[in-house]
Amino acid sequence: MKPQLKRLVILDRDGVINQDSDAYIKSAEEWLPIPGSLEAISKLSQAGYQVVICTNQSGIGRGLFDIHTLNAMHEKMHQLLARLGGEISAVFFCPHIDADHCACRKPKTGLFLDVIQRFHLDGTLKGIPVVGDSLRDIAGPSALGAEPHLVLTGKGAKTREEGGLPPYTAIHADLAAFVSHFLQTTK
Repeated sequence: MKPQLKRLVILDRDGVINQDSDAYIKSAEEWLPIPGSLEAISKLSQAGYQVVICTNQSGIGRGLFDIHTLNAMHEKMHQLLARLGGEISAVFFCPHIDADHCACRKPKTGLFLDVIQRFHLDGTLKGIPVVGDSLRDIAGPSALGAEPHLVLTGKGAKTREEGGLPPYTAIHADLAAFVSHFLQTTK
């Protein structure tokens, strides 16, 4: 019997779920959801999808905040989502800066390989949507078979203008628009 496709959606964090800043999001107080993003995640959860975040958090490597602060940001996100009936199944993050040459900093695929292993995905992200606001969010997972989706929030509008997107990248106004489109097309 053919294995059932995993009901999984992978999201970037900054610029997709919460407001982004060139000065970095450095505290739970600075972590502010983009209007409609938490409601969109709740819709995915309620439709039976596991939502996973893969995010670069070089603010740790730059000494701008520590792991406890990152955990506080994520705790705020989890609590706000719980009030709406949504949840995040896992958060994968890279704390490194580019100069560290790690395998997990997007656009490298390390975080996504961890998702494949954790969720038993048979070595591929085929058929799994990945949503980001920058090329580095969607290029790596696209190489692993994921379906790339760009949102125009955060750095998304600039990313679209710069071009070079993976083939078949779908573009959405924001996370809420992606979720609306996605749930309508997967019925």
